[in-house]
Amino acid sequence: MSTEPPETTEDAEPETPATGDEPVGTAEAEGTASADAADTADTDTADGAEAKKLSEAEAELAAQRLERERIERRKAEKQGPVAAGAKLSGKAADLLAAVRAVESGAKPAATVFSEPEPPRRPAPEPVRRPEPVAEPAAPAGPAPESVEAVRGVLAEGGAPEALAPQVAAALGETAAQALREDPWQLLRVAGVRPEQADGFARALLGAECAPDDERRGRAVTGWLLEQAALAGHTALELPALTAALARQGVPDPDAAVQDTLAEGDALAFQDALDEPGAPAVTNGETDEDGEEERPVRVLVGLERYALAEESLADGLARLINSVPKQDGAAEDWERAASGAGSAAELIRAVAAHGLVLHTGGEASLAEPAALLRAADSLGLRAWAAAHTPVGRDRFAALARGAVEGEAARTVATVAGLLSGAEGPGRDADGALDLDLLIVLDAPLLDVETAALLTESLPDGARLVLAGDPGVLWSAGPGRVFADLLAARVCPQLASRRPDPGPLGELVSGIGIGELNQVEAPGKEVVIVPVRDAGEAVHRTVQLVADSVPRAFGVPPEETQVITPGHGGAAGTRALNAALKARLNPGPGRFGGFDPGDRVAYSPTPGRTVPGRVVGADAEGLRLTCAGEAVLVPKERVEQAVRHGWALTAHQAAGGRWPAAVVVLPGDATQALSRPWVYTAFSRADRHLSVVHGVEQALPRAVAEIPAKPRTTRLPALLRPQVPTPA
Repeated sequence: MSTEPPETTEDAEPETPATGDEPVGTAEAEGTASADAADTADTDTADGAEAKKLSEAEAELAAQRLERERIERRKAEKQGPVAAGAKLSGKAADLLAAVRAVESGAKPAATVFSEPEPPRRPAPEPVRRPEPVAEPAAPAGPAPESVEAVRGVLAEGGAPEALAPQVAAALGETAAQALREDPWQLLRVAGVRPEQADGFARALLGAECAPDDERRGRAVTGWLLEQAALAGHTALELPALTAALARQGVPDPDAAVQDTLAEGDALAFQDALDEPGAPAVTNGETDEDGEEERPVRVLVGLERYALAEESLADGLARLINSVPKQDGAAEDWERAASGAGSAAELIRAVAAHGLVLHTGGEASLAEPAALLRAADSLGLRAWAAAHTPVGRDRFAALARGAVEGEAARTVATVAGLLSGAEGPGRDADGALDLDLLIVLDAPLLDVETAALLTESLPDGARLVLAGDPGVLWSAGPGRVFADLLAARVCPQLASRRPDPGPLGELVSGIGIGELNQVEAPGKEVVIVPVRDAGEAVHRTVQLVADSVPRAFGVPPEETQVITPGHGGAAGTRALNAALKARLNPGPGRFGGFDPGDRVAYSPTPGRTVPGRVVGADAEGLRLTCAGEAVLVPKERVEQAVRHGWALTAHQAAGGRWPAAVVVLPGDATQALSRPWVYTAFSRADRHLSVVHGVEQALPRAVAEIPAKPRTTRLPALLRPQVPTPA
């Protein structure tokens, strides 16, 4: 049995894993958004004088664990049943009874989920993607004796023994016994698919192995929910989940969901639907007052994301409904706004509200920068946080005020802010020690990261979420920024500052669904047609190594290649191999890397940091990332480090380079969408080359293929907590 997923060139936003004819979200699309998470390691290790301290990644993970514990404690403190659903009937009422039965320790009645669902129109197969690398509970791995015991069980069942450390980490000290009692627990390991777990179970259980085994139903249900999370969903609608279970060969999908809920492996919810024409599950019944009941949708999700989304809704409602801290007279704010040009409206909105949304392209960042300077002049403890080190450094340079370098010290990365490696630190109550936080690249926030940020803000603080709504959504589950824009629960300001020049004109057109031919007298935009993937690789190397440096003076290390996926004849692997051979040839003596290699380092799932190889020793691979020395332990190198001359669009999101070469091979057509093209094309500051081999698929993607939908609960959770502005 092999758990290595086949390679694809796809890196598009995931489709809803509810309606395809094939299994939902298998581990086969290494080039998708969450593939970046699956390709990463969990932590890095500091070197030199910092050897005794937690690394940034370990600190970030520790902060996340502490914050989740805090969230769970808050949930446990809530007393009494949720009022929503008091007048439900039919399937929704049955579901609510089932959930409350689970809470009381009883098993739901067998009638739950028994009603047949209306047929659903099939859609193309969802983009498949691998599972993410699991977060380690501690820097130390599982006990050697536990790993050895698991290795024996894996060998007995014909599974790769190399999976033993991952199984032991996922299942704990009694992993071997748990795996023997329930072989389908193997599905909790990244990259394992149901058909592989079935083969393992048959080898261990023999005649006792059956498709209708309750253990299989529960494990496949959990696996499908994990795959949905990798596709960006925080939960799945019940009909979608049961349909997916049926496609996986589960004879009784309703019973499988019921068993999963009873065991506490997933949670069920019912959310009211206020949209006109929304499908109801009330069977047309009315309440005792004769009023037709509100339609609801039934959702099932993993506890991890359910708690994060509810915590995020609570935190946002706290910001929206609270009065901002009185940290300056109204006339002082007005004085700051009157001299801020196009940022005046943003400054006035922040003066009066706890949460403000700001949208716009790269040029619009001048407005949050002006806000940061104004807040500093008013004496506020103001910080900005970008998604990547590249974004942080660019905004720091933009935000420098009259005092050279003053604002630069108040710009961090989101990960560094949460881990404590950057930023103001925390006060005695554990909240971030600040009055105003401006979060850049807001569309890249997943639901867990956004929950950690909002929960970390002190009472009376202000939060500004700023970003370009046209770019790809987060690699992790959720669509936080888009949900908030749609919910209209707080002021939202659209910048009127367009990105300049031919590149700005091109990207602006893509944002509204038009791929225009733009006048580029300085060759700011160049189209390079190719016939096949081999020619695409050849022309890409030629552009990076020769043409762009000669014509624009941009060295190869400042040109970023972007392609739809890792696999394929013109994916990141093939392009990086060709670019390394030309730009930094070597034997790859350090696990495939040589000093001087450009790399993409992923310290935690879903986060990519550009860097360069410095060397290696017995401890691991030594990198320099954003000017900081990083040591990647040798056992993490294979998962955590890739060559970085070529990236996927998700890896490149949040960064910009003087020049970008976007490669569109012929086999990339299924991966293209308007957000993908918008993100890839907008990574260039001065020059964009498009290696074009997809013919009419490119304009069709821009005109007809928007972001693929994600199922989330945030709007429904915010609705009862936040009064909608008139």
